[in-house]
Amino acid sequence: MTPSVRWAFGSFFFLYFAYVGLVSPYASLFFLERGFSVIEIAVLMSMLQITRIVGPFSWGWLSDYLSDRIGIIRFSACLAAVVFLLIFFLQSYAAFFIWMFVLHTILSSLMPLGESATVHALFKDNSFDKRYGRLRLWGSIGFIAMVLFAGELFQREGIELYPIVGAVILVLLALITFRLHEPKMERRKMVKGELLVVLFNPDVRWFLLSGFFMIFAHAALYVFYSLYLADLGYDKFQIGLFWALGVAAEVIFFYYQSKVLSRLDPEVVLQIAFGIGVFRFILIAFFPVTWVLIIAQLMHAGTFGAHHSAATKLLQRWFTGPLQARGQALMATVSYGLGGTLGGLVAGWLWDTTQPRNVFVMAALACGLAGMAIGKMRPRHYPAS
Repeated sequence: MTPSVRWAFGSFFFLYFAYVGLVSPYASLFFLERGFSVIEIAVLMSMLQITRIVGPFSWGWLSDYLSDRIGIIRFSACLAAVVFLLIFFLQSYAAFFIWMFVLHTILSSLMPLGESATVHALFKDNSFDKRYGRLRLWGSIGFIAMVLFAGELFQREGIELYPIVGAVILVLLALITFRLHEPKMERRKMVKGELLVVLFNPDVRWFLLSGFFMIFAHAALYVFYSLYLADLGYDKFQIGLFWALGVAAEVIFFYYQSKVLSRLDPEVVLQIAFGIGVFRFILIAFFPVTWVLIIAQLMHAGTFGAHHSAATKLLQRWFTGPLQARGQALMATVSYGLGGTLGGLVAGWLWDTTQPRNVFVMAALACGLAGMAIGKMRPRHYPAS
């Protein structure tokens, strides 16, 4: 992968997660400004997860069928930019509902396909361990940059600027896709049932189940952590700093990822990440004082950074060649789609019917279940040296 292509992929991750850093904290505030109720806003925001149930796998199948990941990324990014521009003309709640569903179904293709293209290019020149984390960290930097920039901008000028910021980000994202490139994919006819053969491997099923429980656990964090901190008396700026601290810790892990993945098998890294997850969520639930919460946020390096890198590498063991995009998409569907949606629903039920800390107790239990799932994988046997 040439330096110019690495720059393009780094920019792609930066802009995609800058969009995530705009939508996740601020879309709900924009919808509130439009006069929608809290329940209506919750339904609109649920589209971010629901569209990941079917969208990524459908796009992944199309990518493997056409053997043209970069072409589909470009098409999806351009179409998403056009669809986003419709926000300037929407008035009714029904129109916003349809818009959110269509927009994020299109966007659900970008990360699985972008990850697949990046991994393919890096494995081709045997540089995954060395370079993947340093490319992927630009996504984390993009998220932090947008959270801080947009927060300051909307505080000064008002949330009415949300559509303009979103349009600029998605137009830039569409443009950068024309600088992406990956080594030529092997073009061959898709073999009926080849994906099922991989899924019959029990190790694959245990791995996917572990991903489901890990993102199920993190749904508590993504949906309710800010509310939890607000209940504890932290103001919006302090809450933003907690979020930025967690993502900064993730950036540091991605930068030094090669030192971890070159020494430990990805299964071992996953087990460590799940153990850190149990500890992290117990701290948040039962010891909610500032210095403990800071330590818990630093653990995001393990529960997200290490988990994501190890899972991405492990996928290459089973989903290679023409199965690669569907493997990435299947992971996104099972974990972020199903796990994120169900985790958010269960966390919401616990928040309403019990006390807030039980949301994070649930998250700790889910991390424990993820660790048990990975523990069911068969040990690998290495030849004697």
